[in-house]
Amino acid sequence: MRFKQTETPLLAAMQHYIQDGVIPFHTPGHKQGKGMHSTLEKLIGKDALALDLALIEELDDFYEPYGCIKDAQDLAAQLYGADHSFFVINGTTGGIYAMILATAGPGEKIIIPRNAHRSIISGIILSGAIPIFMQPEVDNELGMAVGVAPETVEATVIEHPDAKAVLVINPTYYGVATDLKKIVEIIHKHEMVVLVDEAHGPHLRFSSRLPIQAIDAGADICAQSSHKIIGALTQSSLVHCREGRIRVPHLKAMLQLTQSSSPNYIMLASLDVARMQMAVEGSKLIEQAIDLANWTRQEINKIPRLYCFGAEKIGNPGVFDMDPTKITVTVKGLGLTGAEAEKILRHEYKVQAELSDLYNVLFLITLGDGQYEVDMLVAALADMAAKYAGAYDFSVFESCVNTCHPIAPQGILSPRDALFGNTCMVPFEQSAGMVCAEIVTFYPPGIPVLCPGEGITQEIIDYCQLLKQGGMHISGPEDCTLKTIKVVDEYGENILSNR
Repeated sequence: MRFKQTETPLLAAMQHYIQDGVIPFHTPGHKQGKGMHSTLEKLIGKDALALDLALIEELDDFYEPYGCIKDAQDLAAQLYGADHSFFVINGTTGGIYAMILATAGPGEKIIIPRNAHRSIISGIILSGAIPIFMQPEVDNELGMAVGVAPETVEATVIEHPDAKAVLVINPTYYGVATDLKKIVEIIHKHEMVVLVDEAHGPHLRFSSRLPIQAIDAGADICAQSSHKIIGALTQSSLVHCREGRIRVPHLKAMLQLTQSSSPNYIMLASLDVARMQMAVEGSKLIEQAIDLANWTRQEINKIPRLYCFGAEKIGNPGVFDMDPTKITVTVKGLGLTGAEAEKILRHEYKVQAELSDLYNVLFLITLGDGQYEVDMLVAALADMAAKYAGAYDFSVFESCVNTCHPIAPQGILSPRDALFGNTCMVPFEQSAGMVCAEIVTFYPPGIPVLCPGEGITQEIIDYCQLLKQGGMHISGPEDCTLKTIKVVDEYGENILSNR
């Protein structure tokens, strides 16, 4: 290794280029800020704008790095225990696209959880692969999907021995981790590749009080959002892999396919610096964040009618471990929906949550937080709990969430064929027997009821109507009221013409 973890080879090369007094006749057009309008120039600053550079010899080649970018990526691989690490500047979405494209091609099976993020479905559409869904466990008290149990993974890989890969989400957005090490062993025993959507885990390696990170659990490849928890700029992520089951030249080709040939060097530099920061003081910073989060959780649980789940959930189905830096506050005891609580906190207390669902509001405690911030959060929650109560009767919602989920629909077409085929809108209540051409998801628990290419059954229609009557939030379809649904045209026309 030419460089130490205390160094930032990419940023150093960029700074050297600026200090050398080069007269740039290359992109970007603002020429180190000189042509930038003053409105933006004042906000960003000349020093930052000067680092908005282009691909030139001494700043390496993003697609085929040989110099400072390669050195920075090699340092990331060393820090995270990977054989190779790659910078991604279109978010973890781009990393997930590349992972899927590198492991499952047209017509090949890939096993994924039913509560997969949209980026996973999109990656499968791009690849032309066939998704095989696993059902995650559901925590009805919290109204959310948690992890996929190892037993579910094993049953699925046995049923589909021809699958190329299995993609696992770990940890979830809410910080719930499954038994990843056991799952990896099961998948490898069946000679399949293990992909992990680790968007919410770039900090896991830096504390023994956190779930195991994917590479340490033996996964073949993972994608992490370095901007979500640690100090990189938004849209800056990492892909880590092990050699063997991953053909690295092919992965590099897929990363080139899914990323710009004109990368933003400031974003690349932020990955270099974030890696250095974690190498130098990551353990201290993450331990502080965990301590703050644990204190915050304890204080929130003292507030009447609020609940912030923690280690007591470990051992439940789909919950092997948890990341305490994710603060999930269940507000249904107030009679508020999560969305209502989020709005109240933002507009009355100037506290902004990461997200909300029907029951919960999620807050992230990161290396950027201190005691002042968590004090303000706890005070805002306490005051909100004292002022608001009784807006809804949640027994209606809970009866819907606890309703037995219908049998998973049959895949008729690949998601790609369904999405790019001729489609039409039909009345949802008349769509039985047709092939869905979009995603239909209800929150809670956030598990898609229908995905592109799946056959619509009367059981699914009845189930969706029940959830609609219960006030569940619909996400995904073009018609968010689900009065109509997009279906593959030839199936829709044929069936409707026979009625």
